[in-house]
Amino acid sequence: MVRKGSPEISIAPARREALRRRLLAWYSQARRELPWRATRDPYRIWVAEIMLQQTRVAAVLPYYERFLERFPDPASLAAAPLEEVLAAWAGLGYYSRARNLHQAARRIASAGAFPSDYASLRALPGVGAYTAAAVASIAFGLPYAVVDGNVLRVLARLSADSGDIGAATTRRRLQAVAQQLLDRRRPGEFNQALMELGATVCLPRRPACAACPLERLCEARRRGHETELPRKRRPGAPTRITKTLLLIERGGRILLRKRHAGRLAGFWELPEAGELPGARLVRQCGEFRHAITSHDYRLRVVEADPAQVPDGFRWIPRARLPTLPLATTARKALALCAHAAQARTSEKVSRQSPC
Repeated sequence: MVRKGSPEISIAPARREALRRRLLAWYSQARRELPWRATRDPYRIWVAEIMLQQTRVAAVLPYYERFLERFPDPASLAAAPLEEVLAAWAGLGYYSRARNLHQAARRIASAGAFPSDYASLRALPGVGAYTAAAVASIAFGLPYAVVDGNVLRVLARLSADSGDIGAATTRRRLQAVAQQLLDRRRPGEFNQALMELGATVCLPRRPACAACPLERLCEARRRGHETELPRKRRPGAPTRITKTLLLIERGGRILLRKRHAGRLAGFWELPEAGELPGARLVRQCGEFRHAITSHDYRLRVVEADPAQVPDGFRWIPRARLPTLPLATTARKALALCAHAAQARTSEKVSRQSPC
């Protein structure tokens, strides 16, 4: 159907109709039961789509339920302090999503109604073309095709497009294909079906072609290229960074600092060794790895006593920690030290027990 560099792809009407029919029939039987699929509430669909950006469904599910219990509508989200929103989001990553969600909720609450057209949705902070199309089609039945990573993979295989899916030209070409294929009578259901196919059947390395409702319509499958597509330029090796985090505790209070800028603005972190020169290292808790996009962190955690506490740090009671937006590295470090302390206690008890 297409070769690398082709400016456009045209799919015959009969082929489009067969694809829609087969895909929707499959989706009605095979779709996963997910909470955001049981509602047409645009707020709940919007929250789900924001959470699902670059995040697995399994990771999102517990956050989604808790978040909506605390913030059941735009008004409650808009009225909450940002720190409380970040605390509810802590551990889910990509924290600009939570900040944008909060800012957008304030705009929605001020307007008095959730936006119901594509352009107004697209104008919300943190809402790109994909999210606007998803909410517009699923909540309001508007004919906008969604294209995420899963959909790109399905479309590249269906059309045997060998272009780099990381390239803007390839993405525009496949976006046009998605819009051609979209079932305008059932746009929300069709979009979800295409995403579901990519998430559960048309997998990156081992596509389950025998279980695919579109196998006979797939050009890559016909040519035997299904495992070769889509093509994407490989990223470079991650940057490795080694750091030492300090756990400093006095009277049930932990020494933390709050970030005021950057990706983790608003989050609380443990101090790094370089920030407290002269600190006496007491005992090592252990080490863990933490990956963020193209960075691979190797973090050592040490219990310590500071020589002095510089400005910018605060003593926070342990009881307050569950209500604070703690950085993931801080949560992992605290859990590691708690485990190490428990192991020391068990070992001490074991030595004291009579044979």
